[in-house]
Amino acid sequence: MNTTLLGGITFLLAFAGIIFVHELGHFLVARLCKIEVEEFGFGFPPRAVKLFRWKGTDFTLNWIPLGGFVRLKGEDNPDLAGGMASANPWKRIAVLVAGASMNLLAAVVVYLVLFIQLGKVPDPQTAVISMVTEDTPAAAAGLQPGDIVLAANSTHITGYEQLSRITHASAGQEILLVVLRGEQVLNIDIVPRVEYPSDQGPMGVGIGMPLSAPDTWTGYVTASLSAVGNDINNLLSLPGKLIAGTISPQEAQLGGPRSIWNLFQQSVSRDISSRQPADGQAANPTNYTLLIIISLTTTVAVANLLPIPALDGGRVFMALIEIVSRRRIPAKYQMAINGASFMILLVVLGFFYIKDIVSPVSITLP
Repeated sequence: MNTTLLGGITFLLAFAGIIFVHELGHFLVARLCKIEVEEFGFGFPPRAVKLFRWKGTDFTLNWIPLGGFVRLKGEDNPDLAGGMASANPWKRIAVLVAGASMNLLAAVVVYLVLFIQLGKVPDPQTAVISMVTEDTPAAAAGLQPGDIVLAANSTHITGYEQLSRITHASAGQEILLVVLRGEQVLNIDIVPRVEYPSDQGPMGVGIGMPLSAPDTWTGYVTASLSAVGNDINNLLSLPGKLIAGTISPQEAQLGGPRSIWNLFQQSVSRDISSRQPADGQAANPTNYTLLIIISLTTTVAVANLLPIPALDGGRVFMALIEIVSRRRIPAKYQMAINGASFMILLVVLGFFYIKDIVSPVSITLP
């Protein structure tokens, strides 16, 4: 089956949905805070048609079919009653944070659907070998998919992050792994590599978490919240991991539109083919596409809340300064800071996107 078209449609729908959910959060909380919303646009301008008007808000359809936007009354004019800038800082913060909050809520919901579909949830306290690449230290040492790592150099393993830190810190040195294979406990000596391909780690394995059925239905909710929390922690800890050397610069590369397009093509193809039984074997469905959508919506939420002017997080930071100092930063200064930062952000994104088109990040799904 040619999945190129389906992968492209999934890519566009995913991006449009993530942006739309984000803007819907701003819209709903603005309405709750009695801040007037002048326009809710489906897609990006130029405007194609005005659909209808509801409680002072124009709902419009725009020509660029990617997500949407909300235009709040008086965003930069504190003298305009009923507008965003004239609202008290706590209300402004609530509206600004609402977009990212909706993205994170969407991630929790998708995880919840995925876990309920599987009938299982991951155990974050256990590290399991999910994949072993040929011609790597792991393959040479005899590690196998399904092995549960109990200890490394006498350190009890309580999660895949801990195992990853130990193997990176021990690159070039022999370490002793204690693994559980079925009902057998085995000791395996392995020397993690100092240099390795960008799509592999020092050992040449994929590390995951085993799945098991929760005791109650609330276990699905708890696991979904925990999974999103782990994703946020992984994103925020990237700079620290780079500095500490627990991940390589190649592993921390961020993909732009072309890289993500390629990844969607790959994920859709894998998900479809995994649902087709072959050679008398039962199908083993994968869910790469859902996991990529979760990763994207979580990344958008976290990035948007960074204290960078022109982003929601930068505006939140200014509102917090106002709360602490009890003095509003003059609107002209806020507009100048946000305007200049927005132009810088466009230049940086433009450079990043061009680089991504010329040299996209190579990601191979297991």
